[in-house]
Amino acid sequence: MPQGSDIERQVREYWDMDAATYDASPGHNPRTRLEKAVWAASLRRFLPPPPARVLDVGAGTGFLSLLLAGEGYRVTALDLAPGMLAQLRAKAVGAGLDIEVIQGNAADPPRGEFDAVLERHVVWTLPDPKGALEAWREVAPAGTLLLLESIWGAAAGPEEQLRTAARALLRRLRQAPSDHHKEYDSELVSELPFGHGAGPEALVGLVESTRWGHARVERLRDVDWASRQALPSLVDRLIGVAPRFAVTAG
Repeated sequence: MPQGSDIERQVREYWDMDAATYDASPGHNPRTRLEKAVWAASLRRFLPPPPARVLDVGAGTGFLSLLLAGEGYRVTALDLAPGMLAQLRAKAVGAGLDIEVIQGNAADPPRGEFDAVLERHVVWTLPDPKGALEAWREVAPAGTLLLLESIWGAAAGPEEQLRTAARALLRRLRQAPSDHHKEYDSELVSELPFGHGAGPEALVGLVESTRWGHARVERLRDVDWASRQALPSLVDRLIGVAPRFAVTAG
């Protein structure tokens, strides 16, 4: 059974190796002008206006960090995997954007006072999500929390499970590569409270069990719509994408 620093090592090694192919998945790195514009509008709706100071936890190769910096936010990107951050740095330099990049654990954010803390699809990777959220509150005592998540795994109902199976079938028929270099180790997943997915109700409960207090939820229908428009065929667009939602507090 993985313990403490061993879990952190396994998670870091997984995402460090995943960095080589991570951006090949459109879901990880939206490419179209429409998708980027819709994401920008959604972020501006949930976050305080720029030049607010924002901590992007689990920033990966930098999709959100780059988008926010382009909107005029002061961004600190935190991630455990050096391979992910190397790509983020290169993209920031190429775009002429100033982003503070820090390698570290999500549960140990950099000191300072942030106006907002956000993450995208990170909570499921955390061995102690409540502890991480409490740590984020420490560095944003008067700020906003924004969790950007989707419904998958155990959190998905029968209809979404059918859509997930259909998407997997299409991928196999096309012999398309996976979104990741491999699956998470099953023993590691068993150590993660949300390793099999977390729906809106579970995440509201998580947030409200911390000092962030009252939580709000909103479906990201505009983001889903823009993502569907970018899919390669009518069949893909009919099947759609995993429903995305935002949980906010503060």
